[in-house]
Amino acid sequence: MSSLEEREVGVAAAPGSSSAGLGVGAVGAALEAVAGAAAMQEEVGIRREGPESDPDEPPKKRVKMPEGEAGKLEERLYSVLCCTVCLDLPKASVYQCTNGHLMCAGCFIHLLADSRLKEEQATCPNCRCEISKNLCCRNLAVEKAVSELPTDCTFCLKQFPRSSLERHQKEECQDRVTQCKYKRIGCPWQGPFHELPAHESECSHPTKTGTELMGILGEMDQNHRRDMQLYNSIFSLLCYEKIGFTEVQFRPYRTDDFITRLYYETPRFTVLNQTWVLKARVNDSERNPNLSCKRTLSFQLILKSKVNSALECSFLLLKGPYDDVRIKPVIHHHSFSNDTNETDYVPLPISDSVECNKLLAAKNINLRLFIFQIQK
Repeated sequence: MSSLEEREVGVAAAPGSSSAGLGVGAVGAALEAVAGAAAMQEEVGIRREGPESDPDEPPKKRVKMPEGEAGKLEERLYSVLCCTVCLDLPKASVYQCTNGHLMCAGCFIHLLADSRLKEEQATCPNCRCEISKNLCCRNLAVEKAVSELPTDCTFCLKQFPRSSLERHQKEECQDRVTQCKYKRIGCPWQGPFHELPAHESECSHPTKTGTELMGILGEMDQNHRRDMQLYNSIFSLLCYEKIGFTEVQFRPYRTDDFITRLYYETPRFTVLNQTWVLKARVNDSERNPNLSCKRTLSFQLILKSKVNSALECSFLLLKGPYDDVRIKPVIHHHSFSNDTNETDYVPLPISDSVECNKLLAAKNINLRLFIFQIQK
């Protein structure tokens, strides 16, 4: 080493040999740290470019889940959130037993109705714990989760959240089935919504003559008169002098036969100064109505009072003020006397078996009875 180089080193080491050794070591350590950081950045860059993401990164920087894995997640959620009875995703309310097993509203009501018919305590299909309207509650979290799961539109086959599917199918889907606006004058066309403008521009029904339209309008008038006949009859009955109504409560009982059958009966009640009783039966006293998918209720009105002369009456049943069952009113007529104090069993005009199950699942059936006495 030359004398000049020795002097430069001596100047660098002037504060002392020990501190000079520490400075050289610190610089070396800093250089190693910089090199290590660069290597880490290169390694991280390589990892980011690869198919796998760094588990320590924030969730927003992670690689998006592949479509196949997302589909598997939906399948797993489907199996977790489905009804334990029908194994389908609930479309409306979701009920759970005390152990958390899920049931859709239709299956829950059906289980309660079956237990009523078999005179047994309703139980959860999974854990066999007791279930009832008092013991079970709705699971709002599951209802919300199910409403956000995707499902296919039946018309365009595209996927939408279940919460928006109904609006899409009714208002937005271009492939939804629709009818021609000239249907009222006999056009039978049905087709996808996107073909509707083209059809209506070429539809031949607007150009038909009045003579050709008379037959179609005649059929429409007949249907309208049939619908209006019931309402006109009710308005005519409301003009009677003696009208009575009361709330009736059907309570479940069992026959004394070897194979007991379920029937319903109301306590005695008074209307129009007479004592009456209502009875009802399921599927016209079928032997095993719990094995039938189609269920109906029929009822009869019984006069318990003694009368001096025939009592001619019209009567009908409507839903009670606090029930949500759908009943289409039907007017019945009967002439009551001491010999003919019971009417025949007549069907309770409910829409379908689902409405019947709602009534059977309830502790009691609450309806409203109207009686109109016909003056001679």
